[in-house]
Amino acid sequence: MFHVRTSRLASLTARLPSASTALRLRHHTLSTNTTEHERPRRSYLYVPSSSERMLKKSLETPSDVIIYDLEDSVAPDAKPAARTALARFLNSRHERPLPFSSRVAVRLNAIDTPFFEEDLRAAMQIPHISTLVLPKIHSPEDLDVVSAHVAFGSTPGGSGVARSQPMRIVASIESARALWDVGRIAAWHTIHGPEAGGVLTALLFAAEDYCADTSIIRTPSRLELLYTRSQIVLAAKAFGLEAIDMVCVNYKDTEYLKDECANGRRLGFNGKQAIHPAQVDVIQRTFVPTEKEILRAAKIVSLMDKSHRDLRGAAGLEIDGSSGKEMIDAPMLKQAQSVLRVAKAAGLEIPDV
Repeated sequence: MFHVRTSRLASLTARLPSASTALRLRHHTLSTNTTEHERPRRSYLYVPSSSERMLKKSLETPSDVIIYDLEDSVAPDAKPAARTALARFLNSRHERPLPFSSRVAVRLNAIDTPFFEEDLRAAMQIPHISTLVLPKIHSPEDLDVVSAHVAFGSTPGGSGVARSQPMRIVASIESARALWDVGRIAAWHTIHGPEAGGVLTALLFAAEDYCADTSIIRTPSRLELLYTRSQIVLAAKAFGLEAIDMVCVNYKDTEYLKDECANGRRLGFNGKQAIHPAQVDVIQRTFVPTEKEILRAAKIVSLMDKSHRDLRGAAGLEIDGSSGKEMIDAPMLKQAQSVLRVAKAAGLEIPDV
C-alpha cells in the first residue's frame, strides 16, 4: 500500500507548480476578520449525505461545524449518488440559507479506498466547503497524499474553485499506528504551502474504529481510553491544533452525554463529535467556561493587572467561602486569559470586577 501511495503522490507532485517557493509553515493563522471565523468550534455534527431529508434538516442545526458525511454513514453502493447529492445541495439555493462556509466540512472516504479521489475532486469544486475531515490517517505520509490532491485541485487543471482561505484539514486518529505516530501527524505541514495544499487545524478521535483496531473494550467509565485521549490532546496542543473528542454513541442518555462532555473538556479537548442533532446543545453548553470559572478568571486578570501596576509579579486571591488565599502568578494569569478568550468567542457575559 505504501508503494501505491508513493506512486500516486509522485504523479500528482509532478503535475503541480514548483514547490521551491512554497511556504513551509508549520502553522498558518486563519483570518479572524468576521464573527463566524471567531466562532468556537465545539460541536461537530455528522450528516449523512445520502439522505435528502437530513441534508435539508442540516440547515436548521446550530452546530458550530456540520460534517457532511460520505464515509461510514453511507452504504458502499450509495457513495457515488451521495457525492452527487451533496454537490447539488451545497451548490443550490434553499428556503433557508446555507450555513456560513466556515461551518461546512465534508468527511471523505479514506485514501486507500476507490472513492477517495472522486470525493476530494468533488469537494474541491464546491466553494462552500472549508474543511476536509480525513478518516484513517495513520501517518504524516497519508497527509502528504491528501495535500498533493488538494494542491492539484487548486490549479486550473484540477478544476477547483478559488478560495479566500486555505482548505482546513482535520486528521482522524483511528488506529494504533496513528496513535504511535500522533506527534509526527500533528507536526505535519504541506510542502505546497498552506494556500495550495491546505492547513492541518485539528486532530479528531474516532473511538470506535480505534477500539476495533486495538481490541480495547470500551466501557462507560472511559478509563481504557484515558491514555489515548490524553495523547491526542497533548499532540494537538503541542502544535497549535484543536482536539476533537469522540462520539457519545448513547445519544439518548443526556446525563451520560453531559458527563462525557465534561470529562473531555477537563482533558483539554476543544469540542466533540455528534451523531444526533439533540446532542449539539449539550456539547455547546459544556465546552465553554462556567459562570463560576468566568468570574474567577475575571478576578484573576483584574488582580494581576493591579499587581503589575504595583510592580509585583504575584498576588493573593481570596478563596470563596474561606478565609484563605490562593497565590496567583503568571501561569494562572495565562489560564484566566484563555478562559475569558473562549467565553468572549462564545458570546458569554464577562463580569466587570
